[in-house]
Amino acid sequence: MRVWIGCLWVIFVSSHVAAQVTLPMHSELKLQTPRAVHSAPTPGARTIVTPVEYAGTEVHHTLYLPSDWTADGTPIPIIFEYTGNRHPPSGSSGKVEDAGLGFGLSAGRFIWVVLPFISSDGRRNEDRWWGDLTATVQYAKTNVPRIIQRFSADPNAVFLCGFSRGAIAVNHIGLHDDEIANLWTAFVTHDHFDGVREWTGTQWGSPLDQYREQAAIRLKRVAGRPYLVCQNGHYGTKSFVETVLPRSENIQFLNINTQAILGEFPNQFAKASHNDRWLSLPSADRTKAWQWINDVIRSSDR
Repeated sequence: MRVWIGCLWVIFVSSHVAAQVTLPMHSELKLQTPRAVHSAPTPGARTIVTPVEYAGTEVHHTLYLPSDWTADGTPIPIIFEYTGNRHPPSGSSGKVEDAGLGFGLSAGRFIWVVLPFISSDGRRNEDRWWGDLTATVQYAKTNVPRIIQRFSADPNAVFLCGFSRGAIAVNHIGLHDDEIANLWTAFVTHDHFDGVREWTGTQWGSPLDQYREQAAIRLKRVAGRPYLVCQNGHYGTKSFVETVLPRSENIQFLNINTQAILGEFPNQFAKASHNDRWLSLPSADRTKAWQWINDVIRSSDR
């Protein structure tokens, strides 16, 4: 912005420092999701963190700092994640420690945080569905800004992603209300989507018409921000999105064949085709996903 003062033009430069981190789209890099350990946050490590509000409980999130992270360095992007349900047939434990989508999407180059779902008693992480929905939403509202500030992340490059239950949570939790919706720059889901199908046997998600009305309200809170919907197979997501948002140029869809990428299941990466590890190996789909993320980062720097 330029302002005329006397006979001089004074140029005010935005205090935002552009994120310089981009992903190596055509890299042959093979990724190995780091194990979570109990220790203080350290560059190159993934640690288990219990915030002060939950001291004395088992509630926690995981935090990964890239190996080249420094507190006084250029702010880098940050990716938050919600993980899937405990589902033994697909190998999903429902634990934040076992999530991997955010690491794959960021190639280990971003700060990566897996947020918990809080149990109804507020004493532990919930491994199936939402537990205490209000507490889960509040956890993000409290900790996302705190983590961004504490670890000098780029506030204009804040991604939210999720797999399976976590994919539903991107909207169900991340767009729950205007306050939490305003935390994010862009969104990525893989396998499932809020509002697409009825979830019988639960205390939410049915009847379908009512569920979809509520999900449509949440989806509209995207408000034109970039959104990448990935899915292994047909979920009916595209038709639902286009019904709610007829003008949805900001939302892109990527069909993923996890078996073509990772091989026959089970294998060293995953137990079944429904998994969050498809970004571990080079593929045309990984290249497309990383290109999308790079485009979001460049747009956020303008």
